[in-house]
Amino acid sequence: MEEISRLLDSSCELHPIGELNWKNFDYRPEVYFAAARSRNEFLLKYHVRERWFKAEKTLPNQEVYEDSCVEFFVAPSDDGIYYNFEFNAIGTCLMGSGTGRHDRKRSDPSVIAGIRYLASAGSLPLPEREGDFEWKLTLAIPFSTLFLHSVDGRKGDVLKANFYKCGDKLSVPHYLSWNPVTTEKPDFHRPEYFGLLEFA
Repeated sequence: MEEISRLLDSSCELHPIGELNWKNFDYRPEVYFAAARSRNEFLLKYHVRERWFKAEKTLPNQEVYEDSCVEFFVAPSDDGIYYNFEFNAIGTCLMGSGTGRHDRKRSDPSVIAGIRYLASAGSLPLPEREGDFEWKLTLAIPFSTLFLHSVDGRKGDVLKANFYKCGDKLSVPHYLSWNPVTTEKPDFHRPEYFGLLEFA
């Protein structure tokens, strides 16, 4: 994972996760991501700088969106099904699949266990603190975790996706996206606002 982290730093463009979609949540931490792929994995690295930081969840499928959290939602086809990958700063993952917010099924922890990660914040739970915090999270997400589809990473294939940063239970909650979301209230489970990813 150290090598993947270095390759993403040296070879990939950083993209901002900076869309403030909801005026009642106007705090904007600095968040960027780099994205690439191997033969069988999505490779992602998030760079975060924020004032309020928390990483309390330690078990798969706990509510990591309440912590300092980065997310990757991806729809491999036009059948309406998408996957949500949500991670706190120490790499704890919540993963689900379905066609919308209210029909999702959380993935078996054995599926989540296939995701490799490197967390600059370490592995121990951390209560909320205020200051000037920088952290990075590098992820290798196997295509096989998209278990309701067959994704083989062929050059030219296009998927729909969005990238997010949130912290629902921080002292100052925030909700940022890569591609704009124009709902009335914060809602990341809106695949109609996903952008496009093309395998190069």
